[in-house]
Amino acid sequence: MNNVDALSSGEGEFVQSLARGLRVLTAFSADNPRLSLADAARLTGLTRATTRRCLHTLMQLGYAETNGKSFQLTPRVLDLGYAYLSSAKLGEIAEPFMETLSEQLDESVSLAVLDGTEIVYVARVPTKRIMSIGLALGSRLPAVVTSMGRILLSSLPDDVLRDFLRQAKLVRYTQRTITDRVRLERELLSVRQQCYALVDRELEEGLRSLAVPLANREGRIVAALNVGTQTERVSQDELLNSILPQLRRTADEINQILGRR
Repeated sequence: MNNVDALSSGEGEFVQSLARGLRVLTAFSADNPRLSLADAARLTGLTRATTRRCLHTLMQLGYAETNGKSFQLTPRVLDLGYAYLSSAKLGEIAEPFMETLSEQLDESVSLAVLDGTEIVYVARVPTKRIMSIGLALGSRLPAVVTSMGRILLSSLPDDVLRDFLRQAKLVRYTQRTITDRVRLERELLSVRQQCYALVDRELEEGLRSLAVPLANREGRIVAALNVGTQTERVSQDELLNSILPQLRRTADEINQILGRR
């Protein structure tokens, strides 16, 4: 009897097929981003027939794909993480710190998570200045052209990131929008290394934003925090030399609480 079968013993409401599917899903990791059928069966302790059915179901639901030889997860698995973040009330934890930072800078401060190809705003402290993009809780924007989106995309495993970029629709919103996939990948790798993302007038003329990551107790990036500014008010140098240190301090304060949850 394997572990899944042992757990199900005596539990009338235990759904064994769901448990086996989750076992296959969690077999993928940073060390094992691609798995053959044999590898997945070995790592899960399930039979090849059961593993094949689980992988086929994940593919039908859009959570996995195959090249004919091996399987890998798709960005859609991030939907599962977003459901947790919503229930964990991440926005409520961060909002007091965001309000303090917004008052100090007199700028808008936002918090977002990744959901497929988009970011979703889970907290926002706006300024009273009029901006052409109206944003509220639940608002969505394309991840590739936002500072928070680039933070979150840069945290994806290399294989997942490359697949994302290969399938992503790169729309030109302004003359500055990066639409070349190779250039965008280089930009995301740079974001990963420097631990901040600066997006300058790529989504809309006159808008400039700076974002940093938020991590859970395991060190995994789960959200991004940003400051949005107007180009005529705040230069790139001011963003990097003055606002970035304050943004990082606020992220550190929020991370300390997330690390205890």
